[in-house]
Amino acid sequence: MNQVNLFLELTRLKKPIGYMLLFWPCAWGLTIAYDFSSDLKIYFFYLSLFFLGSVLMRSAGCIVNDILDRKFDKEVFRTKERPIASGKISVKLGLLYASTLCLFAFIVLINFNFFTILIALASMPLAFTYPLMKRFTYWPQLFLGITFNYGLLLGWTSINEEINLLPFIFYLGAIFWTLGYDTIYGFQDIEDDEIIGVKSTSIKFKKNPKIFLCFCYFLFIFVIVFTGLELNLNKFFFMGVIIVFIHLFFQIITFERQNKLKCLNIFKSNNILGLIILTSIVLGKI
Repeated sequence: MNQVNLFLELTRLKKPIGYMLLFWPCAWGLTIAYDFSSDLKIYFFYLSLFFLGSVLMRSAGCIVNDILDRKFDKEVFRTKERPIASGKISVKLGLLYASTLCLFAFIVLINFNFFTILIALASMPLAFTYPLMKRFTYWPQLFLGITFNYGLLLGWTSINEEINLLPFIFYLGAIFWTLGYDTIYGFQDIEDDEIIGVKSTSIKFKKNPKIFLCFCYFLFIFVIVFTGLELNLNKFFFMGVIIVFIHLFFQIITFERQNKLKCLNIFKSNNILGLIILTSIVLGKI
């Protein structure tokens, strides 16, 4: 039982926010592409596959992240007791777990068309090298955004087998969403990160974080509105966009860089935001 608990801790399966933030863009991409006048069984089947794939890949990503960051994690109060950093799980066993999870994720992936499989595999190097970025650049959150929102393109290609400008613009907008929420998340560790030399947008914009957050979230809202107009979605979608705007506005005004618990709670609230956007798209299309 102890090994099961260590595995759950290693993969963060008890913390669903990670895989949900990976899942929502997949669901958005699938939903903007899907024709709801056709068989809904296909839609829910693909939605289930994307959810399962998000859980598996997020879990594998956490393990790889912990292996690469094990020396840094030992120096950070919040992460020093992680299974690999604390030595409770060996690097070799961690790699075995990650490989097994990736194998299951590949079994999920082959249920999609060839083009989706191809572009999904093309993203793997980025997905597993993201943890290294914080060593070299103040923009690791940008690389996280590129990786975490890639599923939006996969959701689109699972239906259309091609990428045009619309999903790509939506993808770019979602990257700024991630830039915002992960900058807020990063303020939990900013003191330790500065001591050990880890870089982040939280550190880069620590003097005026709300200005940076406003910039990121404004671009995200702009892209959502653009997407709705291009798809000719109905008024219910734009009513949902108003709720999204209010949600992001409250994230910014309630953010306190010194309050770690508030930073974590604001970060977690983006799970609800993902659901609001998905619901808005669905209602906007039916």
